[in-house]
Formats: sequence, C-alpha cells, structure tokens
Amino acid sequence: MTSTFMGLETAKRSLFANTAAMNTTGHNIANANTPGYSRQVVGLVASRPIEAPGLFNKSTAPGQLGTGVEYNYIKRVRESFLDDQYWDANKSLGEWEVQADTLSKLEKVFNEPSDSGLSTVLNNFWNSWSSLSKDPENVTSRKIVRENALALVDAFNETSKKLTDMQDDLTQRVSVTADHINTLTSQIAQLNDEIMRIEGQRDNANDLRDQRDLIIDELSKLTNVSVTEQSDGYTVVAGGLQLVSGNNSVQTTAADWEGAYSANTLISGDVFGTIKSRDVLVKNYLDQLNDMANTITNGEITVTIPAGSVLPDNTVLDGVTYTGANRTLTSDLTVTVKGLNELHQLGYIFGTGTPPATAPAFFVSQDGGPITAASIGLNPVIQNDPSQIASSLRTITLTPPAVGEETVTGNNTIALLISGLKSVPFKFNGTSSNNGIATGTVDDYYRSIIGQLGVESEEATRQQTNNQLLVDQVDSRRQSVSGVSTDEEMTNLIKFQHAYAAASRFMTTVDQNLDKVINSMGMVGR
Repeated sequence: MTSTFMGLETAKRSLFANTAAMNTTGHNIANANTPGYSRQVVGLVASRPIEAPGLFNKSTAPGQLGTGVEYNYIKRVRESFLDDQYWDANKSLGEWEVQADTLSKLEKVFNEPSDSGLSTVLNNFWNSWSSLSKDPENVTSRKIVRENALALVDAFNETSKKLTDMQDDLTQRVSVTADHINTLTSQIAQLNDEIMRIEGQRDNANDLRDQRDLIIDELSKLTNVSVTEQSDGYTVVAGGLQLVSGNNSVQTTAADWEGAYSANTLISGDVFGTIKSRDVLVKNYLDQLNDMANTITNGEITVTIPAGSVLPDNTVLDGVTYTGANRTLTSDLTVTVKGLNELHQLGYIFGTGTPPATAPAFFVSQDGGPITAASIGLNPVIQNDPSQIASSLRTITLTPPAVGEETVTGNNTIALLISGLKSVPFKFNGTSSNNGIATGTVDDYYRSIIGQLGVESEEATRQQTNNQLLVDQVDSRRQSVSGVSTDEEMTNLIKFQHAYAAASRFMTTVDQNLDKVINSMGMVGR
C-alpha cells in the first residue's frame, strides 16, 4: 500500500514546479522590451514514479504510482543559425552605412550644383578674362581677374582642406572604433568566464548568454566576425584577428586593423568601411581635385596663336625656337603649350619700356612642390600688382631716334586665348586620379567628378537600404523565435496559475483526509 502522506509530496512538487513556471513567465514579461533578451521556458516533466510496495517488495496492484511533476531545466529559446545569419548581414550594413555617410559629406563639401560651388568660381574666372579681353587697358578688369583668381585658389585650397580633414577624421574613427572593440571583447571574455562557472554547476546561464550574444550583435556591425562556441565559451575571430578565447581577450590598435585591411582579412564592417572611405573614396576625389588644379596650371593644351603675334625672344614651342625675325608670326600658329601658366608667360606686360617684359607664371605652388589643390596659389607678384597680368601678344618696333620695341597696349590676344580655355581640351593625368578622362575641358572633367560622386552616393544609399531591410528581416525571424509575446505569456500565466490553484486544492484535500485519519479514526469505544 502507498504512504499516507504521499499526496502531500505530490502536491508540494506541483506547487514548486508551477511556481517556477509562473516566476519564469513573469521574468519574460518583465523583459519583453529588453534588447537582446530571449524568452525562457521551464521544462516540466513527470517525476520518477514508484512501484506500489507489497509484502514481497512488489505489489499485486497494476502499474506504477505517479509522484507528481518537477522541472528539470529553465532554458532560453534561441536558434544559433539565425544568429549567424544576423551577424553575417549586419557586417555589410555597417560597411555601407559608413560609406553612405562619407559620400553624403563629400556631396556637401563639393556643394554642386549651387551658386557657391567650384564650378561657379571657375566660370567666374574664365568670364573675367573675357571681360579683360574687351578692354585690355582697364585697371578694374585686371583687378577683377586677380580677385577671381584668388577666389579660385581659395576654392581649391578650402575644398582640399575639407577632404584632408575628412581623411583625418576617418583615421581617428578607426582608432576610436578599435578602443570600442577592445571594450566589447573584454566583456565577452568576462562573460565567458561567468557562464562557464555557472554552467559548470549544471545551471543554464540564460541571461548571461543573452548579454554575450547582444555584444556579438554589436561587434558584428563593426567587423566581419566569426564565432565558435568551445567548452570554455565563445572564441571570436574578427578581421583575421583572434580577439577572444575563453576568458582571455586581445587588445587591438588602429594599426592592427589597418594591417588586417591591407592583408584582405578585414573585408566588411564599420572598420572596413571607414578605412575604405578614407583610402579609396575620399582619396580618389582628392586626387582628382589635385589633377584638376595641376592640369589648369600645367596641363598640355593646343591653342592657335593668330598671325601678327610677336613671340618673346627664344621661345620654344613644339621643339621650334622662335628668335629674331621669325618671332613675328606671318600665319596662324597651332601649338601645344603647358597650361595657363605657359600661355600667360607668352604675353607682355604693359608699360615696361624696352624691351617689353614678359609676364610671370600666373599660378605657383605655395609650398614649392608640385601644384595640387592644397598648394596652388596666385603668384604673389600678380597678387601685389595686377598690372603684371598679361593680355597682349604684340609689340611694335620703335622708330628712330628711339630704338627697340614696346608692348602694344590695346592688344588682347593673351586675354582671348585664356578666356577661350574654358572650351579647350586639356590633357589630364587620368592615371593618378583614376578619373578615366585623359583629354577634355576643365568643365567636363569637373562635371565627371560630380557625376561620379552622385552615382556612388546613390549606390551606397541603395546598398545601405537593402542591407538594412535584410538585417531587419533576419532580426524579425529571430524575434519570432526568441522574442517575448506578452499575449502568449499572459496565457501561460493564467495556465500556470490555474495549475497552482488546483495543486493547492489537492493539498487541502489531502490535508483534510489526514485530519480525518489522525483526529477522527480510532475513536470508537472511547
């Protein structure tokens, strides 16, 4: 026969099991909006039954006697496959977010089309030469050329500075991100240690595992991460660098990530997007801007010098030296000159006496090196004295008793030729800037820069949007498995509450039976 008190033990087990189920349900409800939280479930199982005892250790009663219910685990609901999908999609999102942000900033730097962009400044510069050609002796027109030249120089300098500052900011961002990664990996290593200690006692460290996976979620956006679960916790490899192994984490520097990028082991994520934005995107536009500034100054152009022009003595054009009588052109001469500078130096300065002085170089390098967007500057001689701007390409021979020659002050040949450079093809150094335009007008070259920027920005935004949709889709699938549904939890709460109430009623019934046995039975004859 069974124990008289067996029902109490059965009811007690039911109360304990349903209490655990209700507490877990309450924990789920409390964390319904907690980032990274995975809902937890209680594993209810029938407790081990016993055979009804009998005179010879085995009762003649059929079957076994149930002993109630107990819970053998509290575990979180999580699918590692969906986590892997999320981490894989998240790294691409991090990369394109940085590139889209960088290209958006580049669009603001160039600020085209607008009335204050480089195209407007460049157009004003060409137009000022056209105005000078209409009245070569006008001092005001020369000053306008000077001021527009200074505006063009400032536009190049300022744009170059902004691009260089962007590169510096991106470099700093790599360093800051490296420090942030170090913080995350240190937390993962610490959680590995705590999880191993808890689960070594045969408990499930559900909340700690959620915290660890949430950190991996954040890390996966920063770099291409690979996670392997070992007996001592997560082993994390990112960008070819082993960051975490058990309770040990490796502290990285910006140089480590730069090296991983160079070695092609860092292939996606925020860090990859940052370095690529600096070394590819911003650098490419800075190279094109440098090529543009240098080409305006020294790029090869083909011009036609009209008949009657008088070239400076010992001028060499296309391998021919012009001196003596052949300085005066008897027919139009089509030649190649090196940019605005060489064309300007063919001209003469007004009021310089005999022999007439030739003009200086128009643009110079402010640091003495090659002309770039950062170093281009207006020649200080011209800046201090606008009369040094040449417009004439003709001289006259003085009649006796005067000797020598002097500049024809009303001539506008140089001014016309320079104003016409707006529509003259220049030879660009397309290799250094990767622009792809070897020959074209300055306006065409600049429009190609802005066109490229617009296409790349649109593509980056499209990629960012697509990857965001993919991440959201995977996360939605993950939440459908691991997320907390308050409706479902409330249903479970009512279910477990009723089970608890029924178990309580069962215990009360057993207690009443025992009271009858103890206090009422055996009273006959007293």
